[in-house]
Amino acid sequence: MDSHEPSPPSASRDWFFPAPSPSFVHSYSSQRHHLHKTPTRRFSTYPRHSNSPAATPSHTTPSSSSSSSPAASSHRDLKYAGFIRRTNLSRQYQRSPTPEAPVSSLPHQIPPKCDVSDDKTSNPNKFTEFACGRLKFRWQMAFLLALLITTFSSLIHKNISLHNQTNDLQAQITKLNGRLQVCNLLQPMDFDDQDSQESVEIPNKRLKIISLIISVTILSIPFLFLKYVEYISKSRSPDNLKEEASLNKRIAYKVDVFLSVRPYSKPLALLVATLLLIGVGGLALFGVTDDCLADCLWLSWSYVADSGNHANSEGVGPRLVSVSISFGGMLIFAMMLGLVTDAISEKFDSLRKGRSEVVKKDHTLILGWSDKLGSLLNQLAIANESLGGGIVVVMAERDKEEMELDIAKMEFDFRQTSVICRSGSPLILADLKKVSVSKARAIIVLAEDGNADQSDARALRTVLSLTGVKDGLRGHIVVELGDLDNEVLVKLVGGDLVETVVAHDVIGRLMIQCARQPGLAQVWEDILGFENCEFYIKRWPQLDGMPFEDVLISFPDAIPCGVKSVARGGKIILNPDESYVLQEGDEVLVIAEDDDTYAPVPLPTVWRGNLPKALFVPNSLEKILLCGWRRDIEDMITVLDAFLAPGSELWMFNEVVEGVREQKLIDGGLDIERLMNITLVHREGNAVIRRHLESLPLESFDSILILADESVEDSAIQADSRSLATLLLIRDIQAKRLPYREAKASQGRKGSFSQGSWIGEMQQASDKSVIISEILDPRTKNLLSMSRISDYVLSNELVSMALAMVAEDRQINDVLEELFAEEGNEMHIRQADLYIEEGEELSFYEILLRARQRREIVIGYRSGNVEKAVINPPGKMEKRRWSVKDVFVVIADKE
Repeated sequence: MDSHEPSPPSASRDWFFPAPSPSFVHSYSSQRHHLHKTPTRRFSTYPRHSNSPAATPSHTTPSSSSSSSPAASSHRDLKYAGFIRRTNLSRQYQRSPTPEAPVSSLPHQIPPKCDVSDDKTSNPNKFTEFACGRLKFRWQMAFLLALLITTFSSLIHKNISLHNQTNDLQAQITKLNGRLQVCNLLQPMDFDDQDSQESVEIPNKRLKIISLIISVTILSIPFLFLKYVEYISKSRSPDNLKEEASLNKRIAYKVDVFLSVRPYSKPLALLVATLLLIGVGGLALFGVTDDCLADCLWLSWSYVADSGNHANSEGVGPRLVSVSISFGGMLIFAMMLGLVTDAISEKFDSLRKGRSEVVKKDHTLILGWSDKLGSLLNQLAIANESLGGGIVVVMAERDKEEMELDIAKMEFDFRQTSVICRSGSPLILADLKKVSVSKARAIIVLAEDGNADQSDARALRTVLSLTGVKDGLRGHIVVELGDLDNEVLVKLVGGDLVETVVAHDVIGRLMIQCARQPGLAQVWEDILGFENCEFYIKRWPQLDGMPFEDVLISFPDAIPCGVKSVARGGKIILNPDESYVLQEGDEVLVIAEDDDTYAPVPLPTVWRGNLPKALFVPNSLEKILLCGWRRDIEDMITVLDAFLAPGSELWMFNEVVEGVREQKLIDGGLDIERLMNITLVHREGNAVIRRHLESLPLESFDSILILADESVEDSAIQADSRSLATLLLIRDIQAKRLPYREAKASQGRKGSFSQGSWIGEMQQASDKSVIISEILDPRTKNLLSMSRISDYVLSNELVSMALAMVAEDRQINDVLEELFAEEGNEMHIRQADLYIEEGEELSFYEILLRARQRREIVIGYRSGNVEKAVINPPGKMEKRRWSVKDVFVVIADKE
């Protein structure tokens, strides 16, 4: 066998298929030789090559083609045609190329039986398998070629992009080098510098690693500490836990105390947290970036201040760190915003609730809140009007907004006086300091509504707090008390700083004076209030050495009433005798419209006449009725016993049981057996029930005093309603019992209402007896003034006037105490016939000098056809015709 002759097919080519039988192998071999000898594939693009040129004739002999049967050849082609062709095709690519046979010889080599058309006709499955294999191979080749082109294109694009970036970086480096050269910062670099830089990079990497470790450690410390505290708390025995609190609770308590006690603890904690976040963030950025530590700290601050700056970070590490810092910055910003909001809210809340400090001086400070506050503020506003307005500060244990709302509802003009309200307790020194108590020119302590003993006890504690002010007090203290027995204790605690006004005692004495002298209540309103005339004390050196009688006619716009004597230690002498001569340093007490409206003038020439008749005061018996019960009624009984003539009767009509009534009087300090001039007559009943009042001889009483009953005095409206109902019932009963002749005669005097009207009947009854009603609410005043069925005492308003007058000048309190006392001088209503003859024309100065003959001081008059008295009349030198029906208001000794 020739070496170039093809070897028989081996079994290794058909490894994919099972080994055939020997007969099948023989037919398969002959068929292979036949296929090599006579190729019949006219559509093949790859001609089949033989192993050697010499092998072609031997495979084309008829004997060799006829040695295999047609059935065996057909069977082999159907089963292995597709695979054999693919194998031969791949092998032909692997062999070396051989000279192709001439085209002219091809038809002679292909036998007619092996034509391709015959094969397609005989077996269609063979052609389908061949076409599918060819199409699949072409698709694989196309996909591989597209993949190679895409990869190559991307590499080229990447190369071009990197080349462009390199050019941009080189351009930037060139610009930076140019700037460095301009700034003389660029120096020639040698290899030694490069070596040193490389040697420095290693320590920098170590520092970055260390900074990361430090930052992680700092962040871990709080968690480790909390875990340690929790572990320590759980590791303790149950017995120890029962005796003392756990460690975490104690730490939380200390932190809570630190944040609560120290005012700047929260901002300090926020500052420490901010610095800690900036430091830890800077260390973390230093560990993950190539920047220096200073730049990293600044970058950390920018992340904390603005959370949007981390958007420019590149890389996983820098982005993670920057996001963490920004998140912490947002938390810190939220806490800072909360602290600022809380601080602003607290400031506005303190301003709204009156917790801010009053930075004022020479102001009037009122401590407490009561029904007298409105009248007191009105009087202080009138007193400060001549000064262009003043400052009044009110501090009470009420909400500031409520106080301001109640003051705004008061119906009077403040006359440029500012009223500042503050919420606080007068018992707390910090609250007193808040209203500048040490710089106030006067401090008024109001009594609380309710029990007198409790109110006075609180006033005593307030005085103790005021005397304990470290900076001292510039002004004096005016204290309103409810019970006369507590006055001594308050003066003992306050010393020379305190002036007391006992409200119930003042009103009780005033009611007694007004009951015995009708019309005196209106005079007291004019003198105590700042709307008309009031008391003033001032020194006039030009009057030194002048007798007091000449001083009386030296003030055309004022009426002198007394002298503050230096020789008697600054004591005020009210209505001194005619022999008193003013000395150097003495001050003159006058009644004037204001402290700047009067001044002495040269002594005028006034005719001194004689009195028409001597003063005769009848010592007649009186019968007085007290309706109601008050806690200081025993003091009123004592004063009445001093004023009334022996044999007078005092009827007491109230709801208190007679036995209990006597025991209360004894407990109040009244010794019934020592009453010299009056006899007590007790009647039990309700003053607002008509049948109870009808059991009394109301038409026989000279004076009737209707008191604000102790059971309802806490409510001003209820007490006034009760007093008004009692007044109307008494007047109606008196009118029914009054004879018609007397009623007709009295109607001629009043004449303002018809005979059949109920008010007219009550007015007729009012001429027979005087009724004095204690009124607490100023609004009730209008009802009584219109009806003119009763004289009245506006108690709260009169007490407020007295408090305001003493607050403006504490020396006036001595004058008021003497005028209200049982002994000394008091105000009187005198008939004009004691000073003038009928139709006589005299000036007021002449009447003033006539009254001095009885050691009296005339301060005003009331004409017979008017109801209101004129105090400190103008035009004292002008003569006028007087009538005996006129009355004069004088200051004189007790009768």
